[in-house]
Amino acid sequence: MGSILNKPQQWWQKIKGFFKRIGNFFTYDVNPEKQELATEQPPKPGKDASWYQRFIFYFNVTIGSIKTLLLIVISAAIIFFSLVVGVGLGYFASLANQEDVPSYQSMKNQIEDSNESAAFYFAHNDKLGNLTTDLIRTPVKSNEISPYLKKAIVATEDEYFYQHHGVVPKAISRAMISDITGVGTQTGGSTLTQQLVKMKILSSETTFKRKAIEILLAVRLDNYFTKSQILTDYLNAATFGRNNKGQNVGGVEQAALGYFGKHAKDLTLAESAFIAGLPQSPSVYTPYTQSGSLKKDVSAGLDRKNTVLFRMYRHNDITKAQYNAAKKVDLVSEFQAKATPEKENRGYGYVYNLVTVEARDILIDQLIKDDGKNVTKVRNSKEDYNTYWNQADQLLRQKGYRVYSTLDRNIYDKMQTAAKQYAPYLGQSRTSTVTDPVTQQPTNFTEYVQNGTVLLDNQTGSVLGFVGGRDFNKFQLNHAFDTKRSPGSSIKPMLVYGPAVDNKLINTQSQIADFPVSFSGYFPTDFGQQVQNRFISASEALAESYNIPAVNIYNALGKGKATKTYMEKMGIRLSNKEYSELGLALGGTKDGLTVLQQASAFSTFSNGGEHVTPHVIQKITDPSGKVLYKAPETKKKVFSKATTYIMQQMLSGVVQQGTASSLNNGQIPFSTKNIIGKTGTSNDYRDIWFIGSTPGITMASWIGYDNFYGHNYNLDESASDSNLTYWANILASVYRTDPSIFKLSQKMTKPDDVKEANVLASTGTLPGSVDYEGSAARVNSGAKVKAYYNDSDAKAVSYKFGIGGSDKNYRLFWQNYFGQSNDYAVTSTYTGKTVRSKSAEVEDRYYYSNGSYGTYGSFGTGTYSGYSQGNYSGNTTTRSTTGNGTAANNNQLYNQYGTNQYNPSNYGGSTTYNTYGTTGTGTTGNTRTTTNGY
Repeated sequence: MGSILNKPQQWWQKIKGFFKRIGNFFTYDVNPEKQELATEQPPKPGKDASWYQRFIFYFNVTIGSIKTLLLIVISAAIIFFSLVVGVGLGYFASLANQEDVPSYQSMKNQIEDSNESAAFYFAHNDKLGNLTTDLIRTPVKSNEISPYLKKAIVATEDEYFYQHHGVVPKAISRAMISDITGVGTQTGGSTLTQQLVKMKILSSETTFKRKAIEILLAVRLDNYFTKSQILTDYLNAATFGRNNKGQNVGGVEQAALGYFGKHAKDLTLAESAFIAGLPQSPSVYTPYTQSGSLKKDVSAGLDRKNTVLFRMYRHNDITKAQYNAAKKVDLVSEFQAKATPEKENRGYGYVYNLVTVEARDILIDQLIKDDGKNVTKVRNSKEDYNTYWNQADQLLRQKGYRVYSTLDRNIYDKMQTAAKQYAPYLGQSRTSTVTDPVTQQPTNFTEYVQNGTVLLDNQTGSVLGFVGGRDFNKFQLNHAFDTKRSPGSSIKPMLVYGPAVDNKLINTQSQIADFPVSFSGYFPTDFGQQVQNRFISASEALAESYNIPAVNIYNALGKGKATKTYMEKMGIRLSNKEYSELGLALGGTKDGLTVLQQASAFSTFSNGGEHVTPHVIQKITDPSGKVLYKAPETKKKVFSKATTYIMQQMLSGVVQQGTASSLNNGQIPFSTKNIIGKTGTSNDYRDIWFIGSTPGITMASWIGYDNFYGHNYNLDESASDSNLTYWANILASVYRTDPSIFKLSQKMTKPDDVKEANVLASTGTLPGSVDYEGSAARVNSGAKVKAYYNDSDAKAVSYKFGIGGSDKNYRLFWQNYFGQSNDYAVTSTYTGKTVRSKSAEVEDRYYYSNGSYGTYGSFGTGTYSGYSQGNYSGNTTTRSTTGNGTAANNNQLYNQYGTNQYNPSNYGGSTTYNTYGTTGTGTTGNTRTTTNGY
């Protein structure tokens, strides 16, 4: 101890040296001779060195290494940060260069527009109204707002409002760092000017691009307008929670009325502070619930009010005495009592819902594309899709967009009137006692025969009008756009005959077999389980909608191999499994098709073989008139001109002498020779269709029951004629409104590559010879008819001249042709056992219901769908089944595609229900029904 005290100078020098070395950690000391860092380490001590010398040596080495490494890291960070900042500023500058500079008037229109919800228009700039919303707003002028409220907002939301020029530089830096590092996705700190830009011009998303544009627009806004104007517009635009009627409040005037029953100019200091605190989190600080009742705990809003008061005091807006007095005010006693909002009654419910859904979908896709993401992938992600759904919905409700539809008000009104007049004749209503799924109480529920109709412009794809259902006040489900039903035989022209003509497989007089036939256990029959037992021309088979010929043609086409491309070009997408099943030729789809899809696909035959994507929204603009979206003119060549012409000849036969010939009884105000069409009926008259087209327009109509609550109602045998009369009445009403859209004078001229030939009606070929019973027999007798060919020549007769048919069938034909009496062409009824397709992988089953057994017969192809809620429940009758499809469940449940809870008295908005079978787990099977009609 003494030796240490005797050498204080030596220890002091060592301590100084130690701290000096520590200080070198942060400094460079360069040796001018070696140009090396002064932290060069001394020679390593020898074996005789003391522990202190060794400690100092290793300490210096460690510190020197750390210092060098840290200096390298700091240097790299500085370089990287400079690079990032440079790139960020460059990107910011590029955005500034790309972004259109808005004019003063444009920005003025947007920030001062009080109708923030989207405005909807019919065609021809005919305003329908604004998007329905519970947000109420009453704009006021600056002198109609309490000075206390203005000061409270500035002190709370933007204390440097009167000093900055639209933005605060540190906020810009924070936004850039947040976007680069991913730390703090909520950038916060936006000025009132930026918030106004976000509310009135941009979306609230916080991507760097939108943040950069927001900054640019905020600076420009501050340059165009005074602080008083900006503050007033902000106070008119901001949301302030819910009022005593449960309505969302926009603007300070409605906030003052809804909370305190007074105008904004009359608000006291305490009341102003309370309202000024709401924009930060309106749902948390508002004192009212969605029903308008006062919350049990309103302390959050009151605490927020005190925070606002303190900031006003700190900002020198109020004195300490005012601050203390305002804190003591009992605002709870001033809150308004619960009240009932006034109900808004207006028509066009189907139109409002449709335009809202269509516009929102358009904006969703645009937002996704703007962010450089794949639309399909985002739509398949529930979380991502919901994010964009909310953004698009916010744009529609807050940005004052103008949405222009293609719907013609006059045409739409006439269609509703005609549909309403004839609706009682579509079929009988069915009333039953059911258990309400919400209240669990028994209630009477009436099912009506529903109808869905779509009127399209063939050349543009514009939807001119539609009928969504019987009564929007009772059933909001849009049967024209949102429900998918079995298309029945109405699918045949698009799926079977069109592709067959285009591939030169058939001509108008090609003979198709209609005999009993089994395709690996699948037995199709014609309507009513009949079999014609003869060869039938393609034209007659289509006109009379015989099923067996359609299946034979589809089989000859190779099923989906030659048809899928055609269908997809016409906007219809089906699975490979559906294409692989022959029953698809008769409408045996898994989910079915919408009326819009049917009308759009069929319109191809009246539009020269080109398909135009259908649309309801023509364009969307912002309040200044800037076009944000315009419907693209998307046309796809589906069929050749020759195919289209030939199909028009064949489809004309459906109306002139086929299944739609009842239209010739004077219901149409012009010659039916101007109409081509196709009927369709699914099994047991469950779905009835007619699609008719003139050169200018196409109109498709469907009727049937929704079959909610497990009902199994079908239409009667006269339903097809009823639907044709219904269709004709609507068409006549539209024609009287605007005959020009029908373009009756525009008739397709025969293309040069359509060839004609007079052929034998019996064989569809030219006369010739065949080998009959061992000798050549001349075939030239019988009637001759004109046949149209797609760029091919008529062929001479051969023994097997048709499509389909067995050796037995051809022998029966030739025996009859050469004079033998037999059963050729004698219509029979198929009475054999209906055998399911092997692909069904289920056996016919018996199940118990109401004390007796009933056979649940299987249908041609598809999966078995006979269960409900996990048990074998159903009716007690034997199901006679033919054709194709899956057995429709006798105890069906609704299928909800939306997120809203099903309510029998209010199927809201765009929620889609489907009325096909249910599976054993109790969920909707949504399976196909057999198509067995015309």
